[in-house]
Amino acid sequence: MSTGQLRAKAIRILLLCTLFWGLSFPVMKACGLAQHDLVPAAGNWFITFLGVMYRFGAAALILAVFSLSSLRTISRREMEQGIVIAVFGAGGIVFQMDGLAYTQASTCAFLTQGYCVFIPLWVALNHRRLPSLKIVLSTVLVVAGVWVLSRLNVHDLRLGRGECETLIASVLLTGQILCLESPRYAGNRPENFSTIMFGVMALMCLPMAVATAPNAGAFLGAYASPGTCSLLAVLVLFSTLISYVMMNYWQKHVTATEAGLIYCIEPLVASFLCLFLPAVLSSWVAIHYANEQLTIRLFIGGGLILGANVLIQSKWLEPEAAQE
Repeated sequence: MSTGQLRAKAIRILLLCTLFWGLSFPVMKACGLAQHDLVPAAGNWFITFLGVMYRFGAAALILAVFSLSSLRTISRREMEQGIVIAVFGAGGIVFQMDGLAYTQASTCAFLTQGYCVFIPLWVALNHRRLPSLKIVLSTVLVVAGVWVLSRLNVHDLRLGRGECETLIASVLLTGQILCLESPRYAGNRPENFSTIMFGVMALMCLPMAVATAPNAGAFLGAYASPGTCSLLAVLVLFSTLISYVMMNYWQKHVTATEAGLIYCIEPLVASFLCLFLPAVLSSWVAIHYANEQLTIRLFIGGGLILGANVLIQSKWLEPEAAQE
């Protein structure tokens, strides 16, 4: 398969990843609401740490079973990459999930895309050259979209807790994306460092879950209903195991800047699903989670971010786009 064919296939697969990640926002929101009913004494941090621990711990066990023969010959570089990605990924997911408790799922999904700004800035600094006009315009579109969606108050320039935590998550997820592009790890096997990544993320959240637990029974009580267990299964299978393994394997065929902009499709998926899925999930797990409305804010902000993604993948301004 030629380089161009690999790149085209990588783009299609990364777009599929955004579908599974977009699904995670309303599912995590619904699961959190149900868990607060099951364990009223539990705080948001406990629910967040516990969810990440179970989600990635289960993914690690499943992947380890399917890649057991490969894990027997795991290299030091593969372990190193798995640990580095886990540190960035765990921090990003934790802040994202806690921020989700204080803002709408669609807003959280869009603000997560702040790495579309951070990645080209890092690339420009690292290569000591200005980003291309196409990347500058795409970044401007993303910033404008985030501004609209965050409802930033121009008088006091403050964001709420949910929005701030989501932006912190975006900075950490930037490190995760850049790590996948690093030449240092070019020969690593995705199944090996992905298993390490999942396992370390789960282990990192264990002491935090213990420290924030209201009682020992909360570890099982938070998933004591068939509904919460089924939502966890969706998160483990689609939003974690399949999507992250595909991302870890295929992202190397595009640049980090391109990958960051491809992932902008994620909030569009989340916003679309939030128009009808909350009512379905409410019936499923017996909670009150209202559908979101297609407001002009979502339409304009989402359109700007989608425009950035279309621009970066087009040949406009750069007929022969240079690889970064």
